[in-house]
Amino acid sequence: MYALIIILAILFVLVIMAIKIYNRLVALRNRYKNAFAQIDVQLKRRYDLIPNLVETAKGYIKHERETLEAVIAARNQAATAGQKAAANPGDPQAMQGLMGAEAGLTGTLGRLFALVESYPDLKANQNMMQLSEELTSTENKVAFARQAYNDAVMTYNTTRETFPNVLFANPFGFGPAQLFEIQAPEEREAVKVSFS
Repeated sequence: MYALIIILAILFVLVIMAIKIYNRLVALRNRYKNAFAQIDVQLKRRYDLIPNLVETAKGYIKHERETLEAVIAARNQAATAGQKAAANPGDPQAMQGLMGAEAGLTGTLGRLFALVESYPDLKANQNMMQLSEELTSTENKVAFARQAYNDAVMTYNTTRETFPNVLFANPFGFGPAQLFEIQAPEEREAVKVSFS
């Protein structure tokens, strides 16, 4: 009789512990998904600015069509990768795809701004200056949103990997989340926008 009561008490404690762990992991997963949603908002703003930037530049740098097309292609690729990552920020392949696409976009934007530097009339264009300022502001917001996302992912991953959570995480379907990291050293530098 006492053995049955002890076994039931142990089972009760295990069930309560499992419920607490499950609820904590759900809360942390939702937190990092929300943090990614904030990145997504800023990336969409960035993607919306780029066509306007290219349209403004088109009138001045007609002979540089290849660069302008590369920027739009990289923007479209990054937007597509962003949609895949937004659908499931916990998917490592989607996050890797987004990081790669963002690296490509940053590189082509760098080439565009280097090209703009050689066109004084374009540098002085008020619309170009305003769009560039908005893009710089958005880049800063993306950096802050990435930091918040990575902090949320780190908390989630640490929690799911600690004992006794690790015993429940995988069976309950809580896989590791992917950080939004900058891979190549050249990506670590912000897009330089200067028209002075």
